[in-house]
Amino acid sequence: MKIFRHFLRSLVTSHKPFNISFGLMVFVVVVFPLTGFCQFAPPAGQQGSDAIHADSSILINWANSVTLQRGLQQINDASYGYATYGTDADATAKADGLVVSLGDGGQAILQFDFPLFNGPGPDFVVFENAFDDQFLELALVAVSSDGQNFFTFPAQSLTQTEEQLASFGTLDATKIHQLAGKFRAPYGVPFDLDSLPDDDLLDKMAVTHIKITDVVGSLDTEWRTLDFEGRPINDPWPTPFPSSGFDLDAVGVIHDASNLYLNSISYTAIAVWPNPFRSGFNVEAEIGSMIRIFDLQGRSMCQQKLIDTQAYIDASTWNSGMYVMEIDVKNQKQYRKVIKR
Repeated sequence: MKIFRHFLRSLVTSHKPFNISFGLMVFVVVVFPLTGFCQFAPPAGQQGSDAIHADSSILINWANSVTLQRGLQQINDASYGYATYGTDADATAKADGLVVSLGDGGQAILQFDFPLFNGPGPDFVVFENAFDDQFLELALVAVSSDGQNFFTFPAQSLTQTEEQLASFGTLDATKIHQLAGKFRAPYGVPFDLDSLPDDDLLDKMAVTHIKITDVVGSLDTEWRTLDFEGRPINDPWPTPFPSSGFDLDAVGVIHDASNLYLNSISYTAIAVWPNPFRSGFNVEAEIGSMIRIFDLQGRSMCQQKLIDTQAYIDASTWNSGMYVMEIDVKNQKQYRKVIKR
């Protein structure tokens, strides 16, 4: 907060008026880069958070198997040995607070009953066991459609890098983006496959593996983990305990082949407009279709059966953000992402 107040003062003092010969007042505006002051989603429970609860109804499946490669408890001192807390089974099935610790730089590769696909909004959720909103242990997340070629989500960390966070240091979630572990249990971090650039080696409609890699929070250039823009990710370090590093609880699935609807003719028969919207939007589909709309926590916002081919959804009381609309057409579900400005 001290940095932010200094930034505001600098903006005010940088607008310096001066007079020129023809009597006009000219303002010199100094433009500061805003990257360091950018804010991402806040902690679970706060307005604007995209945290998803483990009991959310939008979670339809969970990882069913995991391959672990544990890291050292302290990467620069092998005498502590490797992280040992938890078992393989603790990383599978529903998030329940039972975890497996990865250690410094350790990895977990998870697989699923059905391939995941790129649907509207987030596609899967990663759960850690953070006990509050500030003591956070982070991890990079990557996906693969062949188990060989992995593509990492473009994580961002705007946490200061001048001073090493201590073993029990705290983090500000609003300075962390697309890193697993930024929310307290039992909330998870959502990931949207749309965030990844297209690549011939990644089939976003058939993701079979998810890789979780512990962030080594050290600022030492020999050990540190960098975000996608090359900034060191500063998180609590060292943690020379059996439970060292990221504590993986579970990976929940929002979109997979069990709910993928492939009838493209029927799929294009649904229209939604305007989208994004401000106070409400129109839905056009077959008479008798059931419309259900959920927020990212799985809470029901609206349920309506079409008695005509078109209906207006009043969303004037909803918060700004993204919602998932489920359209049940003759017992076959389709999904749309709708956004309120």
